[in-house]
Order: sequence, then C-alpha cells, then structure tokens
Amino acid sequence: MKKRNHFALLCFITILAAACSNNKPSIANHQHADAAQKPVVAESKNTAPAALTSTTITLKDPNLDAVYQQYQVLTKALVVEDVNTAKTAALAIETGAREIKGGALMGRAAAEISSTSDIKAQRLAFARLNEDLIKLLKDTGLDQGKLYVAHCPMALDDQGASWVSTSKEIKNPYFGDSMLTCGSVTETL
Repeated sequence: MKKRNHFALLCFITILAAACSNNKPSIANHQHADAAQKPVVAESKNTAPAALTSTTITLKDPNLDAVYQQYQVLTKALVVEDVNTAKTAALAIETGAREIKGGALMGRAAAEISSTSDIKAQRLAFARLNEDLIKLLKDTGLDQGKLYVAHCPMALDDQGASWVSTSKEIKNPYFGDSMLTCGSVTETL
C-alpha cells in the first residue's frame, strides 16, 4: 500500500510541476481548474470538446491501476497534441511500470515518450506502450468497469495501432484533429 501511495504522490507532484512550469494551457492546467466542477473533458484545437468520458475503472493490480490513471492523461494529451502533458504522464507511467511484474517494456516505451517533444515519435512509442498495456490488462483483469480496445488501421503509416479507452466513442490519439474519429472498438475488457 505504501508503494501505491508513494506512486500516487509522485504522479501528482510530476503533473503539478509540469503544469506550473508550462505557460501554454495544457490538460493538467484544465484538470486543476475544473476538478471540483465535473470530469475533465479534453479540448482539441479545431473541434468541439473531445468527449473522453470518465468512468469508474478499477483494475485488480493496484500498481497497474495507478499507471492506468496516468495512461488516461497521456491518451488525452496525444488526442489534443499536448506534448508537454504527454511527457509528464509518460514519466509517471515509466516510474509506475517499475512496480509492475512484466511492465519493463511498457516502461521503456513510456521513457521514449517522456524524452521527446516530437508528437510523431511520441505516438510511435505510444503504440508499443499499448501493446504491452493491453497484454497486462488482459492478464490481470478489472475489478470494476469496462475498458474498450480501439484500433485504427491507418495509424503508423497504415500499419495500424490500438489503444485503450473508457468509452466506445473514438477519439484517436494517433491522429488528433486530423482524423479524430478514425478507428473502431475491437474488444471489450
């Protein structure tokens, strides 16, 4: 339990530091301002609010559950092309992956995301992170809620890539505004 509390505190501090050091509005800044009012809804540059709904999800592995909370921040950041928030969330995922049996590959992919400001490179590493995350989610399971695996066949130069969402509504983290709804749900966890 101490490890989970320590990880949660580290995640909070990391996000807070990124939000305070960044003059550009980010998802972290919007979350802080809206937290008392309603669930966070990421806004994209050229479209109406991206309805990435917040549903209560609880994973059986508490360490993976903590990582998944940061994964949601990372996914939303990639949808709206907020590279700084993506870097911060990925750093938290990298740290949390160390506490997860079988999380090394996910941690390495997260480290790649946190070490670059190139959105294309972040999205490429995000695809690898998802391969490992989806496997871990299937292996450990959920205590509460449902998760949806979505797939975009056009991502990564038509190689295709998947991601995990709390909603059946497609908000594509590989294309953002340019192809926001490209993809479909392929599996329910």
